[in-house]
Amino acid sequence: MEKKTEFNIWYWVLAFIAVIFLQDVIAGAREVAPISYSQFETYLDEGRIASVMVGSDTITGSFESPVDGRSQFVTTIVDPAILARLDAADVEISGVRQNTWLGTILSWLLPAFVFFALWMLLFRKLADKQGFGGFMQVGKSRAKVYMEKETGVTFEDVAGVDEAKRELEEIVDFLRNPEEYGRLGARIPRGVLLVGPPGTGKTLLARAVAGQAGVTFLSISGSEFVEMFVGVGAARVRDLFEQARKNAPAIIFIDELDALGRARNSGPYGGGNDEREQTLNQLLSELDGFDPSAGIVLLAATNRPEILDPALLRAGRFDRQVLVDKPDKTGRIAILNVHMKKVTLAPDVDAEKVAALTPGFSGADLANLVNEAALLATRRRAAAVSMADFNDAVERIIAGLEKKNRVLNPREREIVAHHEMGHALVAMALPGVDPVHKVSIIPRGIGALGYTIQRPTEDRFLMTREELDNKIAVLLGGRAAEKIVFGHLSTGAADDLVKATDIARAMVARYGMDAELGHVSYDADRPGYLGTGDQSSWLNRRYSEATAERMDAAVKEILDEIFARAVALLDANRALLEDTARDLLERETLDEADLRAVADKVRTRQIAVA
Repeated sequence: MEKKTEFNIWYWVLAFIAVIFLQDVIAGAREVAPISYSQFETYLDEGRIASVMVGSDTITGSFESPVDGRSQFVTTIVDPAILARLDAADVEISGVRQNTWLGTILSWLLPAFVFFALWMLLFRKLADKQGFGGFMQVGKSRAKVYMEKETGVTFEDVAGVDEAKRELEEIVDFLRNPEEYGRLGARIPRGVLLVGPPGTGKTLLARAVAGQAGVTFLSISGSEFVEMFVGVGAARVRDLFEQARKNAPAIIFIDELDALGRARNSGPYGGGNDEREQTLNQLLSELDGFDPSAGIVLLAATNRPEILDPALLRAGRFDRQVLVDKPDKTGRIAILNVHMKKVTLAPDVDAEKVAALTPGFSGADLANLVNEAALLATRRRAAAVSMADFNDAVERIIAGLEKKNRVLNPREREIVAHHEMGHALVAMALPGVDPVHKVSIIPRGIGALGYTIQRPTEDRFLMTREELDNKIAVLLGGRAAEKIVFGHLSTGAADDLVKATDIARAMVARYGMDAELGHVSYDADRPGYLGTGDQSSWLNRRYSEATAERMDAAVKEILDEIFARAVALLDANRALLEDTARDLLERETLDEADLRAVADKVRTRQIAVA
């Protein structure tokens, strides 16, 4: 802040000097009258010239009395014998100005120097805006350096990842007491890789380690190593580790490591002189060369560990991998408590209830949820954020923004109402299915004409064949209701079919749940944390074409069988389906209390049918 103030003061000083100089130049120009040589001779003959200064090309001087308000003049020399005439006229000659070689050189070089300086200033500003800096800064590291506790984050600010925090506490203890860890000959891991889905707090956890240890924290993204110039990435890696050595003990944090450490291609089209590969090779060399006992620890984070180079993950480089996964219910409660401290809450808000509504949410999702709830409360000018605001925020994040201006014709609204109640009734009738929380026919998001929200009672990490069948049945319940009531199928079940097909294919190809195909996993590729697996796995599949046909047939059999089951279940409850659909058309939304009464009727009728 002080530098900025000093910089502005100097600008004012330079501006003040420039104004004074311009005023002096303008004032001098007003006092000097440019005259022709013939006028000068006339004034000389009349005796009106008081003094002169003769140069190589010009004559400047002053009048005996002002002429047209000006006391000085300047003219160009035409007659070389003018000195004799001036002497004869008894005019004072104060001196003869002659140009020297130094003045001539300066007259040529000074304008060029000023032009070059202005050009360099403008070019540097343009380069800084474009992000590649000056020529001398190309090979310098762009790491942001946070000295000691400037990160402003400690382990108290990180919640929901207790196992990961315990893993990193050892790093903090080492940085504080390096002698204690070397007492028995142990060494701290050279590198710690934080892996996990996006938004789970990997970057926050790394900054908390630096803040807790109270050491220098150098933070940089993997994409900042690679530039348009060859060799820049490797130079920046060297400079980064050199900065860490000078500021040891220190922590180097490389975010998005997959941008830098992607596996090198050994195929026929893999170039060995690629700029990114040179940068990776330099990083591997630095990892082998630095001594952990010097107090330097390398932390890195990535969402895609499956694409990293194996040489980067071997022992001796990134010795330890710490999983920062999505939090369970207990972790979500802890995270919500951290973020809820920043907002004004109504008495009815319970973090445990909010956590029950948000299975699968990451830490960033929960922070966004609290902010969305606060915005909704502010929009309705409430004094505090209520539980209703959190429910609306969950719906907005999951289903999208309400599209009340999207008007459906009566026929479409009727189809959507029966479709959504088909989902809800199938979910109510089947055991082990998450209870239905809300049903609405108000369009949301990009293509959702209605939605049915289920609230899980607990976090699930294991599912049986029967539970997967019931999950598919709920997805197909909307299409089954359309077939029963209207006798046709619509495009409204497109997303349901995609999800149901994915589950059925996973049952056949990954979980070995088909009796004829047996206990074999045909799809061994695991999806990454970004939700996408190897898109080319079908090219190098390890099963025959006949097996592929049988897998397709098995998936179709599962879906057809479960769809028939959903149709039979809704047909047995058709009167209730039509009654609740009419109620939904009138009210547009059925909440948890309304659905609880409907669920009691579904169970009674289902028992009677059975």
